[in-house]
Amino acid sequence: MEQTYGYIRVSTREQNEDRQIIAVRDFGVPESNIFLDKHSGKNFERPSYKRLLRKLKPNDTLVIKSIDRLGRNYEEILEHWRIITKERQSAIVVLDMPLLDTRRKKRDLTGTFIADLVLQILSYVAQTERELTRQRQAEGIAAAKRRGIKFGRPLLERPPCFQEIKKAWERREISAREAARRLNISHKTFLEWSGK
Repeated sequence: MEQTYGYIRVSTREQNEDRQIIAVRDFGVPESNIFLDKHSGKNFERPSYKRLLRKLKPNDTLVIKSIDRLGRNYEEILEHWRIITKERQSAIVVLDMPLLDTRRKKRDLTGTFIADLVLQILSYVAQTERELTRQRQAEGIAAAKRRGIKFGRPLLERPPCFQEIKKAWERREISAREAARRLNISHKTFLEWSGK
């Protein structure tokens, strides 16, 4: 029996997937056939996507909100499009781009050619945007560093009682772990501060 599946991807756990879920539900995808990953689109090493790919059979349909939800790597998008449409013989519907609808009953040779052409252009744009985002982040970080902005956690200051506790540790009156506990720092930090 033909099935319709939905695939949803957000890049981080903080991003909200509701917009995509609503779109695939409105298309008619059953809740049990919606697959969600909270992973970057840089590659296809995503657990839910892999499970979905194993489920796809001939004449099934995969629904995604937009092409960049499938991925952001140009060559890999094209490769997975080929795997889904040619190897699995499933259709793909990209909701934000009606030209990217490979359901056979709606496609002739010209329609398939146009869909493939649009896919190549959109895949290229998705990867280019990913590369530009990475470049903009690097430039922003470099500019911030030039302005003196520090990144990462601030360095811990040694509390006034550090020397006293360190001496007790050196005299073997307490363990390094106990010294760290009294200073409210990690064991590793205590050893680093103590020069060990």
